[in-house]
Parts: sequence; C-alpha cells; structure tokens
Amino acid sequence: MRVSKFFISTLKEAPSEAELPSHRLMLRAGYIRKLASGLYTWMPLGLRVLRKVENVVREEMDRSGGIELLMPAVQPAELWQETGRWEVFGPQMLKIRDRHDNQFCFGPTHEEVITDIARREVKSYKQLPLNFYQIQTKFRDEVRPRFGVMRAREFVMKDAYSFHSSFESLEQTYRVMYDTYSRIFSRLGLQFRAVAADTGAIGGSGSHEFHVLAESGEDALAFSPDSDYAANVELAEAVAPAAPRAPATQEMQKVITPGQKTIEEVAAFFGTTAQFVLKAIAVMTHENEFVLLLLRGDHQLNEVKTAKILGEFRFASEDEVHRNMNCRTGYIGPVNATVRVLADRAAAAMSDFICGANDDGFHFSGVNFGRDVQLDEANIHDLRNVVAGDASPDGKGTLELCRGIEVGHIFQLRTKYSEALQATYLDENGKAQVMEMGCYGIGVSRIVAAAIEQNFDERGIALPAGMAPFQVAIAPIGYKKSEAVREAADKLYADLTAAGVEVLLDDRDERPGVMFADLELIGIPHRIVIGDRGLKEGNVEYQGRKDDAAQIVPLQDVKKLVQSKL
Repeated sequence: MRVSKFFISTLKEAPSEAELPSHRLMLRAGYIRKLASGLYTWMPLGLRVLRKVENVVREEMDRSGGIELLMPAVQPAELWQETGRWEVFGPQMLKIRDRHDNQFCFGPTHEEVITDIARREVKSYKQLPLNFYQIQTKFRDEVRPRFGVMRAREFVMKDAYSFHSSFESLEQTYRVMYDTYSRIFSRLGLQFRAVAADTGAIGGSGSHEFHVLAESGEDALAFSPDSDYAANVELAEAVAPAAPRAPATQEMQKVITPGQKTIEEVAAFFGTTAQFVLKAIAVMTHENEFVLLLLRGDHQLNEVKTAKILGEFRFASEDEVHRNMNCRTGYIGPVNATVRVLADRAAAAMSDFICGANDDGFHFSGVNFGRDVQLDEANIHDLRNVVAGDASPDGKGTLELCRGIEVGHIFQLRTKYSEALQATYLDENGKAQVMEMGCYGIGVSRIVAAAIEQNFDERGIALPAGMAPFQVAIAPIGYKKSEAVREAADKLYADLTAAGVEVLLDDRDERPGVMFADLELIGIPHRIVIGDRGLKEGNVEYQGRKDDAAQIVPLQDVKKLVQSKL
C-alpha cells in the first residue's frame, strides 16, 4: 500500500481526556476517532489491526470445531423476559421500542438468542455437541465509558455457545476452548495468563478469565511461580494460617483512644502495626440482618467471597451501626457483641490483638478468642483478598500478584439458560432432556488496546508482527526528487508485495524526521530507509521497531533479510 493511496492521520498530541497509553496512542496514530462517549470509529489503520485479530480468532475457532453464524444485534424483550434477565441485567442494557411499541434491546450478549436457536433447531442427541460462534458488535451502556476502546459502550466481541447432552461433553469442549484461547493469544504475540474466575452475572458453575498482563490492568491476579495455579484476586483462596493460634499472654484492657478511629491511627497509638489490630466491618444482608465481619487490620475484604456466604449485602450506615452497636463505626468490635459475627481465617488465628471496645473513644488491647470472644468454627470463613506471600492454595509455593486486562472469559453455564428457555433434546430412549451449555467470549476490539498497553515506548506503538497494520515500511528519502531512490523503492515495494509481504511505501514528499516519526508511531515492526547516499554504495538501512540502531544492508539482500525477520 502506498501512503498516497491510503489514509493516515496522525496527531502530535492526544486529547486531554485520554488516560491510558493505549487510548492516547490509538488516537495519535489515527487508529480510532471518537464519535461520542464510548463510541469510536475504527479508522483505516486501526481497522487493519482489528481485522488481523478477527482473522486469528476465526481461524482458531474454526480449527477447534466452532461453527460460525451471525445473530441479530437487536433482540426482542420476550426472550430476556423468559430468562428473567430483562429487569435484572441493569442499566447497561440499552432498551428501545419500534414503531409498533414493541420492546427490544441492543444486545449486550446473546445467550438468549442462541438458546432460542437451539431449542428450535436441535431435536436429537445425535445432533450434539454443537459449538456456534459469531464475531459481532455488542452494546453495553457503561456508566462511565473510559480508556478508549478498552471500556467502550460499543465493541466487537467473539462470543461462542456450546450445547451438549452431558456435563462430560461440556467439560471436554470447555478444555478445547481453553486450549483454543491459549493458541489465539500466543499467535497474537501477547503475554497472557489464564486464571480461575468468578462467574458473575453470566452464571454457571465454573469459569476462567484470560488476561493480557499489563501494569495498567484493572484486574489484580494471584499466581504461584512454582505451579500452574492462577486466579483472579476476587476468587483466589486465602488459605488458613498453617500455625495454630498462639496462646494468650496478655490480659484484656480497655484503653481510652480519643479520635483514633482508623486501623493506621489505632496501630500507631499502640505502637504496633496493622496486622495486630482487628478490623470490624459492619454490613447489612438482603434480609436486613446486621452482621459484623472480622479481618486482620492489614487485610482487605473480598466482597465476592463474602456475597457467596451472606448473599447480597451492603455496608451498614452510621445510624445502623449506632443502633446495633451503640457506638460509632471506628470503635466497633466483637467483645460482648450481640450480633452475628463472621471472622476471616487469618483474623481467627490472631491472639493478644487490639479491637474496638463498642464505646466511643475506647479500644481493647490484649483480646483473645475463646477467652474474651466466643467464635464458633462454623463462623470462620475465607473473607479477604490474598496478598503477596500467602501460601498458594494448591500447596505449591507462595502467591505473587500482578495486574491484567481481561480479554477473554469462558464459562460452564450448565443449564441456567436451557432450563429457562426449555431447550431440550430427545435422548437415546426418546426422553426429553435439558441441554448442557458453555459460553466463551473474547473482546476482539479490547485485544487491540490491551496489546498496545503491553507494547509501546516513547516513540509510539510497537505491536507484535501478527497484529501490526503493515509488516514492513519503506521510507525513501527524496522519493519525488531522486529517480534512483524512486526506482529502488518502487522495485523493492513490488518485490516484497509479490512475495506476500504487507508493505507500506511512504511516497509522500515529507522530511525524513516526519516520515520516521509517523512510521514509529503507527507501529510497523520493520523499516527500510532508502537514500541516495546509501544507494551509491548499493546499500539501504534496515531497523526493527524495537532495535536501538539501524544496520546497513546491501540492497540485493534486503528482501531475504525481511523475509527471514518475518
């Protein structure tokens, strides 16, 4: 492709609202342009990258036995009402009405639609298993769209749905899809990690997330470098301390602590650290029960784990705390508490600890379970986020933490949607059975941004070769002034193109600095500079996008060099 026949629109500066490097660079490189909040046009350069991601996803899905179809983006309300998700999906769903006042939504996901297809089309166990997929635009009305296409309202997604006659068949396809996703991200040249995850609003019995590793990632991941264990921090188990609780060595004392309400303030007041202070968190369940949660002072509550024990809950208001504990929030604790108390495993192992005295301006020191606070084993749970150094749940080594950008998620849905929509098949005995289901999603447009978060420098984008908009850039110096440069550039362009290489020839009448800056910004992995001075000696300059310096290469050898690099 010649630049004169293409469209490149780079910017020296990104708009001020662009926060992440990927957002800034995609705007500066002319990959995308903003239309409205969370809505972006994919410009020609960005679309080339997006299509390359789509192609890899499609090839690997086909290789895995997936069958491509395309479902409507607009879906009738009736299907969502059958599964009960019309009201519970929340304000992320964009609801619309047609001229006949019928309700529809712009699909945020397609479980209902694909299950409707299955219940209409699949009659016999002989037709199963099936794995349908599509690559299509979705819309979710994010409350705060940000980070460009990373968290946009409209996005491109590959979603697949499998149907089975048994759970064993579902597990087999689930493993195939796990391996397929691993191949996709490996082919795209990304550093990624698959982690066990919570099923969230989609539901089901098991799931894994696939994360591109990047410091800007919104998700915290826990993994053991000594094993294959990895999980989202929301799900990673914080195992109970191996050592038993130490015996009491102090007497409980009530100490005046005026104005000392936070864990840090209390620890400093007693001349100790947060791990020796008991944190009490007051919450209200969906049944309006007041519950006290106990954690070690240096640990953080894991709301996902807690919700699996209590169901839906919220943090108690100051009035609710005062009504149930007769003091303010900063002074609550378990001693003589008449409310339900749950303790995290690490908190339950504490001894001689400090906690609120349920009296404004006072704390207890030297508190011990068993003597001062009764705590049944049934009320001890895993309530916290893991931290670096915790024992790995698989018993192999200790955990480390990193950050990731979720780009894929696979679920074992089981029968959540097939039961609701009565998607059944006839088994070998002619008896109707509910289909088992799996669901497998990849954020295709998000992958582009995530890849840039992992591959950029001060000069711009440095995408892996499999994703770059072009493989090679030819930068002729004085293209319109020097016949020798023009002939050499045109011939190399023709030779490389004929060899199947994706080449961008910058045939603009621009200064070298402008050319080089644009080609580095847009992320082309290989650059060949052709100039009169080098041609007189039969040479050109080659430089990889991540190389520190260029190398001199004979013109006659440059095609072979480029092909070897690719």
